[in-house]
Amino acid sequence: MSELKNDLLLKALKGENVVRPPVWMMRQAGRYLPEYIKLREKYDFFTRIKTPELATEITLQPIQRLGVDAAIIFSDILVIPQAMGLQVLMEEGKGPLLPNVIQSQKNIDALITDNVEEKLNYVFKALSLTKQELNGSVPLIGFAGAPFTILCYMIEGKGSKTWDKAKQFCFTESNLAHQLLQKITDVTIVYLKEQVSAGADVVQVFDSWSGCLSPEDFKIFAQPYLIHIANALKNIAPVILFPKGSWYALKDLSENRVCALGLDWCISSKSARELTGNKITLQGNFDPAKLLLPVNEIKKAVKKMIDEFGVQNYIANLGHGITPDVPVENAKAFVDAVKEYNCEL
Repeated sequence: MSELKNDLLLKALKGENVVRPPVWMMRQAGRYLPEYIKLREKYDFFTRIKTPELATEITLQPIQRLGVDAAIIFSDILVIPQAMGLQVLMEEGKGPLLPNVIQSQKNIDALITDNVEEKLNYVFKALSLTKQELNGSVPLIGFAGAPFTILCYMIEGKGSKTWDKAKQFCFTESNLAHQLLQKITDVTIVYLKEQVSAGADVVQVFDSWSGCLSPEDFKIFAQPYLIHIANALKNIAPVILFPKGSWYALKDLSENRVCALGLDWCISSKSARELTGNKITLQGNFDPAKLLLPVNEIKKAVKKMIDEFGVQNYIANLGHGITPDVPVENAKAFVDAVKEYNCEL
């Protein structure tokens, strides 16, 4: 295995001094890139994910095009419910659909939790192939959805703005909810450990919908499972937790064995640093919608963001995934602005 030529991300995660923050973007592999759109026209979503050569090609596209400091494997958080026996459909432009939702003890008992790593072998093959193709140029990030976010999809069967059904299930069927969350957690730990074995240098856990929970309910239905995953991985790879919208959890999460916490744009750098006692690496939190600004405005906003967070213990990123309508040159302006920052000190 080649030694990393660019280890900025790993240094930032270890709290070591860096000349500038590392930069990558959530959803950087995908839908805003013309070369990805060409592949999308040829192959359906799960073919792209389940064909290691295609997943590798897509993962590498932003490295070649934007010069980011890390690759993140092209996959999807819903491969976990799929591996656990639920049907997952993905229609372009419409989002995911799970026709058979979880409603009862019988449904939970029927979920597969043994040997799911065999069903997810295509992800590990893609990671190994990508690692080989990167040849030590930048670190490789693996990921999974957080248990609460996966529960949301398993209960609702599709995306939602409020996740009322999922929350109602948690509140009225608390015992079943915790059984389901624990099953997802156990499978996710195995999955992430295998990702590290296959070549992932870092793993990120996306709790995309935890922000729909109150602070009290987050502590019951999200936080214990996030911490369980982080503790299970802490000795084998750095872990980044991204509980989107759950700024109130930053203090508690920072006191556990997590390397970094991802932030959305709804919290200031000052508040985030204060809540975490300035003792943990923070990642974020540029609003993806601002990537539609003129290039010079993007660069000014990025400089301001880094000025406020500081160079150390910081990873420049978006506050959520890049949107399909962002011009490639604007995405590159974001990356370039971070890379040029050390020249402006």
